[in-house]
Amino acid sequence: MLALTGCGGNDFAGSSQTGSTSGSALSSLPAQAQKAYINSDALTGQPPYLDGWKPKGPPPWTIGYSSPYAGNSWQTTAMDYLMKQVLPRYQKAGLIKNIVVAQSGGDDTVQNQQIRQLADQGVDIIIACCSAKTALNLSIQYAYNTGVPFVAWSGHVDSPYAVSAVTNYREAGSVFAKEVFDKIGGKGNVLDVQGVPGATNAIDFETGVQDALKQYPGIKLVGSVNGMWSASVTKTEVQKFLATHPEKLDGIVAQPASATGALQALEQSGRPVVPINIGGETGAACYWVNHPDFATTGYNIWPPKGETDLGVETAVRILEQQGPKIQSIVLSVSPITYDEAKKALGTDCDPNADGWLEPTGGWLTGKQLDAFFQHPSDPLTWKQQ
Repeated sequence: MLALTGCGGNDFAGSSQTGSTSGSALSSLPAQAQKAYINSDALTGQPPYLDGWKPKGPPPWTIGYSSPYAGNSWQTTAMDYLMKQVLPRYQKAGLIKNIVVAQSGGDDTVQNQQIRQLADQGVDIIIACCSAKTALNLSIQYAYNTGVPFVAWSGHVDSPYAVSAVTNYREAGSVFAKEVFDKIGGKGNVLDVQGVPGATNAIDFETGVQDALKQYPGIKLVGSVNGMWSASVTKTEVQKFLATHPEKLDGIVAQPASATGALQALEQSGRPVVPINIGGETGAACYWVNHPDFATTGYNIWPPKGETDLGVETAVRILEQQGPKIQSIVLSVSPITYDEAKKALGTDCDPNADGWLEPTGGWLTGKQLDAFFQHPSDPLTWKQQ
């Protein structure tokens, strides 16, 4: 377990508050890194794990993973990668002993209970992905007061007692929407496929879609469905929409991983295939590979392996007292070119596949992540002082 040195959790919490500290925390980053924060809704104050904080004991540490659900290909891929590749990597380095997983089934009340239980059980740090923005705040503070840091990834939390490592999902929503709007000539009827209700990244993405709509008066949003970041759920929900809306549909804006399901719904309903943004799903990307005019550019915003690496490395760096400079580590969307998708998948790929493309240049890890820490070091070769 981790302990705070010099003072209790409540006293130390003051250094993590946003407000007047926000500008100084953001300005401590390189100019290029600061660009990713434009219009981001993530907190940018000073984090709670600066100088004067250290873990209670030496490595190997135990990580508690608070997972809200496990119902789609993203979660399956991320969990498999976490336990079979990430954990052994850090175990070999003598840094992580084990990862204790708690699944809440999408129930915020259960997840709050599990976070408190993980803290009481003595884990050294808690990580969580895809969480609600404020629903976990009291439990995050509870963990902090017991000496256990909290790292949110693939969705930020609005708690001054946590560190988030995320993409600028509001920017992503705007970029994805504009990709579709431009593809259909800036006018027409568009369906909006949203993600998991209440999840921070889904909310931020939708805010970005609304930002884009304000710039395209010729676009009419004719409906929205919750795809739950699942191809199968999206297919069902889009089919229901199409059955009750016979009017012409010109495009679909879909949160990953919904593009493949939306495509399947169009084809199985006998409706024309319309432009849909590519968000890293291999099925939709495969369709793009074999129909080059389907999209102009694809984008990665939450590749499961890249996001998992970012979340765990951020947690390990905190345990190593590298000291995050800012409360939210934010990166921009990562473009996927047609040639990259074709090289990764080939033309004989499966358009119904439920997998994921990962960015060819890697995600925000290693030396790229150094800029966000006061005392950066390769986390795998770090040695305790």
